[in-house]
Amino acid sequence: MLPADVLGELSLPVGDDGIVIGVDPQNQPAVVSLLRPKPLDVLLVGSVWIAQLLALRAVAVGARVAVETARAPVWTQMAQAAGGGQQCVSVHDVRQIAPQGPSISSPVLVMRDCGAQPPRNQLAPSPWQGVVTLLPFLGPRAPRLLNRADLVGLQRLSPQETEVVARVMRLPRQVAATLPTLSDNAMLWCTRNHQQFVLTEPTDAETGLLGAPRRID
Repeated sequence: MLPADVLGELSLPVGDDGIVIGVDPQNQPAVVSLLRPKPLDVLLVGSVWIAQLLALRAVAVGARVAVETARAPVWTQMAQAAGGGQQCVSVHDVRQIAPQGPSISSPVLVMRDCGAQPPRNQLAPSPWQGVVTLLPFLGPRAPRLLNRADLVGLQRLSPQETEVVARVMRLPRQVAATLPTLSDNAMLWCTRNHQQFVLTEPTDAETGLLGAPRRID
């Protein structure tokens, strides 16, 4: 309890908000905002492990997660474990996902795990709805998907994939050279104007559910 006349002396440090995705090279928390008052399109090139980690952390900050996937059994255990028994994660077959009704009080993260050549997203862009498209590798449609994305997250890539990403995303040469050498728990998050390497650090609970970090499923 505080008297009213001292309230003006209080201060509250406020930094970036969003989902903690790991630590940056300075060992500071790295945060990405996937739930915004405007539509967001994210392309994630990597394993289902990193996609499920993002889904769990989205639930932790109060979001609902809707998964559109051709491999529902891979997501079922995580969906059942998320939210402490509440229905926070729903799993849908490809092209069978209905509008999710996102709002400022009930934001939604749509996770699309539909293979290397995903079909067009059937959901209309909506405020407070982030859409993450997971690719196991970069296929023929990669340039189009990269061009459309507002944000790109990359686990380790082959030299051939790196050439495509570096050209489309205009990556500096030294940044691109690092992509084929990333460890299983390292990522590059980038736009055309900014790049940030991040080391993902799962908690014991996350490791117990998802296993150790991995690049290949």
